Amino acid sequence: MEFDALLLSRLQFAFTIAFHILFPAFTIGLAAFLAVLEGLWLWTKRDAFKVLYLFWVKIFALSFGMGVVSGIVLSYQFGTNWSEFIRLTGGVIGPLLAFEVLTAFFLEASFLGVMLFGWKKVGPKLHFTATCLVAVGTTISAFWILSANSWMQTPQGFEIMADGRFQATDFMQVVFNPSFPSRLVHMMLAAFLTTGLVVGAASAFRVLKERADPTVTGWTESRISLVMAVGLVAVLAPLQLLAGHWSGTVGHEHQPSKTAAIEGYWETRADQPFIVFGVPDRDAQKNHLEVAIPGVGNAIQNLPRDEVIQGLDAWPREDQPPPFIPFFSFRIMVGLGLLMILLGGVGAVLIWRRRLFDSPWFLRFCVAMGPSGFIAVLAGWMVTEVGRQPWVVYGVLRTRDAVSPVTTAEVAASLTAYVIVYAVVFTAGALFILRLMAEGPVAALAEPAPRQDRAPGSALAKAPEDTSPGEGV
Repeated sequence: MEFDALLLSRLQFAFTIAFHILFPAFTIGLAAFLAVLEGLWLWTKRDAFKVLYLFWVKIFALSFGMGVVSGIVLSYQFGTNWSEFIRLTGGVIGPLLAFEVLTAFFLEASFLGVMLFGWKKVGPKLHFTATCLVAVGTTISAFWILSANSWMQTPQGFEIMADGRFQATDFMQVVFNPSFPSRLVHMMLAAFLTTGLVVGAASAFRVLKERADPTVTGWTESRISLVMAVGLVAVLAPLQLLAGHWSGTVGHEHQPSKTAAIEGYWETRADQPFIVFGVPDRDAQKNHLEVAIPGVGNAIQNLPRDEVIQGLDAWPREDQPPPFIPFFSFRIMVGLGLLMILLGGVGAVLIWRRRLFDSPWFLRFCVAMGPSGFIAVLAGWMVTEVGRQPWVVYGVLRTRDAVSPVTTAEVAASLTAYVIVYAVVFTAGALFILRLMAEGPVAALAEPAPRQDRAPGSALAKAPEDTSPGEGV
């Protein structure tokens, strides 16, 4: 590889999107979790749900803000580093990104203020409606972004005009392209699992502190959120395995070169093995230190044993994706998924036996698994994006033909600036979020109820004025 403008532009986009995707993957699930908490509070009138809501909404506000900032940087880079991509595919990609702003971002921005600052200013039903609409907005945003990215993976519903520009001929085909449904389900489940694992880790940490120090407060709320998080993982982790298999089946049909890179297949043949481990070598066109299970590869792909599966030798070397990153990223993602299934299964048994809070080894397991959702999301996106190479629009537009006419020095300077700024800003933000999680829901215990829930003469009516969740941030 030469460190030219193309490679540096790819590294810069990979760096910035790796930071950005962490926040939507968390806030999509966290927005839904907040809606559930507030709904349970309105239904049961248990203050524990209100306390949990007021605690997690502060973390949501910080994560949402950092996600917006990092997302703006991505849009900016389309113009600076990938202007040819926008010029050629803008007729297809442009409307999808515009729809995301019009239908999702405006909805989130409109009701986020009510959600964060309206706790003392609007009634409980209106506030709950605002929370639900923010959660809906995050889901709609994921819909459009994944539709645009999926079209780049499995393009359809377009034509290429004489000047090389892409023009949509059927927007329904563009939006609902072949890989979109499976990838949307896979990503939404990933977002919910990421949130559940973070909530579970923070809650388990507080329960462990309570076991070590009985004077710790907020443990009742932490126990409730721990049960909710473990239950969520127990249900969704097995479903995620099925969704991932669905997505892989679609990928095998429409992106066979990506499948070959993921599985480490160099030779086109029937009765492919399942390669557990190996070190793919693109120059030698083989795997080193390979450990394989014969005759299982076809079954994993839902194919008859005698059906031929293409290896990377079916494509010229310049059309082969670099296999090293997809190969190992896929195994990291699957391995973490299996650990999530283990966590959910064991946790469900402990809940049923009423021993969840009396198992310190399991609580430590929950804490250790806290970042696993983020790692799995990053690994999955590496599989998706690197496995698509050398195409930016699979089979139609090469990545080298989509880069801006910029110099290597210019991209290197901007990449260096991004690394420095991101290291300072996002590290500080992440550390502050971790500090809030470590403190637990104690700070939310003094928060007042919404305005209309304060009856004259009640204890809440006489309580001193506290800050709203947004003001606490």
